[in-house]
Amino acid sequence: QVQLVESGGGLVQAGGSLRVSCAASGRTFSSYAMGWFRQAPGKEREFVAAINWSSDNKYYSDSVKGRFTISRDNAKNTVYLQMNNLKPEDTAVYYCVADTDSVGLQIGAYDYWGQGTQVTVSS
Repeated sequence: QVQLVESGGGLVQAGGSLRVSCAASGRTFSSYAMGWFRQAPGKEREFVAAINWSSDNKYYSDSVKGRFTISRDNAKNTVYLQMNNLKPEDTAVYYCVADTDSVGLQIGAYDYWGQGTQVTVSS
């Protein structure tokens, strides 16, 4: 069983930066694929970024590529999402996800989900 706890969300102005973190329980965190999804009000949940266990492979949605960076620290059982040049359309609840299989870009690829952290970008 894996538990994921997100932190670091908040309110930021457009053009600003924010880093959200996800602390994971479990002794085998270093073997998990990790990722972030988000859900804006009235919209479907969507893929944001993902990273494999060794950080060799990272994936981003087109909407955040070049602005967001996913990273992980296996010694701290933590995955991060650095968000730069934020836009109002980035406003959403951000969910951390984990799975023991290889990295996936679909919601169904992940068995473990955090509770989410709110990110609000004002114009």
